[in-house]
Amino acid sequence: MGFLDKAKDKLTKVVDEHGDKITQGIDKAGQVVNERTGGKHADKVEKATGKARETLDQHRSTGGTAGGTDDAPATPPPAGPAGDPLRPETQQPGLPTDPTNPATG
Repeated sequence: MGFLDKAKDKLTKVVDEHGDKITQGIDKAGQVVNERTGGKHADKVEKATGKARETLDQHRSTGGTAGGTDDAPATPPPAGPAGDPLRPETQQPGLPTDPTNPATG
């Protein structure tokens, strides 16, 4: 069992045991945001909290499979340009990793 499988199992257990408290936390977070912004973004807050509650309810009703399928194969990220400092696997040997600092490399 991989790391993500273990994490999913633990999260599923937490949601099953404490779903009501999580829902209360979602609602409280929405209230705090509305209070601190003076209700300026109430429509967005309601949409976000509604989506969070909906996702939680789906998770609880489906036994932990809400939000996607586990059968989908993992696809690697697209290849970046050679020497991309954010993608070490694209580094070319002998080139500095930080173009602003020639001492790295």
